[in-house]
Amino acid sequence: LTVSDTGPNVQLFDAGDKGHGLRATKELSAGDMVFSEPGFAAVVYDSMAAKVCHNCFRRQSKLHRCAQCRFAYYCDRTCQTACWEEHKLECAAIRKIVTAPNANVRLAARVMWRIHKDTGLGTDNQLVAVDKLEDHLADLGEEDLKQLKTNVGHFFEYWSYGSKQHSSDYISHIFGIVSNGLPLTDQRGLQKVGVGLFPNLCLVNHDCWPNCTVILNNGNQSALNSALHSKRRIELRALGKISEGQELTVSYVDFLNLSTDRKKKLKDLHFFDCTCEHCTQQIKDDLMMAAAESKPSADKVKEVTAFSKENVEKIEAAHAQGNFHEVARLCCETLEKQENVLADTNLYKLRVLSMASEALSYLRAYSEAAEYARKMVEGYTKLYHPNNPQLGLAIMKAGVAHWHAGQIEQGHGFICRAYSILMISHGPNHAITRDLESMRAQTEIELKMFKQNENKYHTMRQEVLKDNSAADKKI
Repeated sequence: LTVSDTGPNVQLFDAGDKGHGLRATKELSAGDMVFSEPGFAAVVYDSMAAKVCHNCFRRQSKLHRCAQCRFAYYCDRTCQTACWEEHKLECAAIRKIVTAPNANVRLAARVMWRIHKDTGLGTDNQLVAVDKLEDHLADLGEEDLKQLKTNVGHFFEYWSYGSKQHSSDYISHIFGIVSNGLPLTDQRGLQKVGVGLFPNLCLVNHDCWPNCTVILNNGNQSALNSALHSKRRIELRALGKISEGQELTVSYVDFLNLSTDRKKKLKDLHFFDCTCEHCTQQIKDDLMMAAAESKPSADKVKEVTAFSKENVEKIEAAHAQGNFHEVARLCCETLEKQENVLADTNLYKLRVLSMASEALSYLRAYSEAAEYARKMVEGYTKLYHPNNPQLGLAIMKAGVAHWHAGQIEQGHGFICRAYSILMISHGPNHAITRDLESMRAQTEIELKMFKQNENKYHTMRQEVLKDNSAADKKI
């Protein structure tokens, strides 16, 4: 864990029914990094195996393939060399069985190789040995137990470490632990590309309205000498003031769901009943289900809600196929039905506004995209914690949409607002924050130009958009 001048920021404690927990050993402020932790083990998802670097988890168009196992891919020789210590035993195991097993088996194998290498403690600051973490096997249903048995069988075909032998029960326990893995994103935080195990983070308990957020820092692998690289790590950051002795919490699910849906998801995926204040008191559920101020009839609200639910599934299917014209058409149709029936904080309206803005931005209909993004941000602001990273990212997208639409004053305002949130949730050195800093500087220059000569500014914007459009056609 990151150590401050006065000692570690956290300590392990008994959190009663929740098991272990972590609490602050000193007062923390919004944006403070509570601790950072390198992954004990991490793997790329099966579907992303040929699309991202297996060392730094960055998406790249041209990747260098491991000539031996022909499964792992890297940015270049530098990343491959940096990862060799981790990949060496995996490489031999894949060659032995020809086809690489699924991500769960590969992660369990990497955990076991690391346990034998480091006796379960990856760093001096790791608070609990990996195999002492909870496994939740007693909570698994019949189908999950069947899948577990299959995975354990594949593990024994795949894994070896000298003459070491382990029982099926112990390996099942390890699979239960890796189910606590954290999804890992690419360098821009836009797509989940893998999963990693972070033992100290596993000790941080859930709250639907948490006082911390966890982000992935992909590290820096640009130096030619791999000894100068910084490791991929998670960072736990304070979202607001945290008192000394207060428990540290993160949210395991997106807050933008009704309390009953969040509770179900937490029970299904993490095997506990959420008793946080926001679930117990159903805080903000009324806003998430709200009807418009025009007070439509209950039957009308029920009819439009059912229509919205059905259309959201169609929109998601069209989005998955990359059919953005169809996404835009369905979104506009749904929003028309929702007008004067569902409130701007209603979850179905917000989901459609989000997808409409994304699709219209892709189709270069920036003015419409900006208007939908503005409405989405208004709804999000009433629901999310003011420093929630999801709110920050949504405001950033709204800023970009307004900027592209030539609405520079609103665009710059949104970008500055997003920057202030992401400085807290992501910190100044994260790739997304650095991108935002560049956007902020650029929009500030353009805003000055706009104020000096509005006509000249709009002429310049039109030329830029024309050049972009011509470049797209060539591609």
